[in-house]
Amino acid sequence: MKVYKAINAVQNDLAKVGISKDRRNSQGAGYNFRGIDDVYNALSPLLATHGLCILPRMLTREIIERQSKSGGALFYVTVDAEFDFVSAEDGSKHTVKTFGEAMDSGDKATNKAMSAAYKYAAFQAFAIPTEGDNDADAHTHEVSITLDSTMVDYISEIGSCADIDNLQRVYEEAKVYAKQNPEWLKVLVKAKDNMKGKLK
Repeated sequence: MKVYKAINAVQNDLAKVGISKDRRNSQGAGYNFRGIDDVYNALSPLLATHGLCILPRMLTREIIERQSKSGGALFYVTVDAEFDFVSAEDGSKHTVKTFGEAMDSGDKATNKAMSAAYKYAAFQAFAIPTEGDNDADAHTHEVSITLDSTMVDYISEIGSCADIDNLQRVYEEAKVYAKQNPEWLKVLVKAKDNMKGKLK
């Protein structure tokens, strides 16, 4: 059963570096979090190095349509997922089961829910620590601006862009919507600039 040796090897490497909470949710009071891209970027080379594959399987999917504050449609999706952790060396496997939940005003709710399920399966299986100082007195946070659900979705989509062209496309679309509130536009510009710096 070499799958457990491979899981432990990945866990050992991640214990040294962790994945920091560099992304920030700007809705309400706001909070820092680790995005799915952060998990992929940290995990992918380690999985390749230690011969471990993670194969997803969605068991069920539930979707509920709700109304956003602005009156538009908001889709709430829950997926029941299993992930097979498979050793490339001997084919042995261990299955991790988890759930993913997400909301979106467009067609990305299911994708987001699947990403959430993967992210938390990885967090729990590998016990991935965070980096940095978690002392509350070491940081001063500004009060976050309240965004409606559509703006939250735009900010989230900006944080998931894979390249500059995609980032610019999402930004231009979101800017039209954000013009109704000058504070939203400031948040949008900041999110774009932060993501642009990461993609360079």
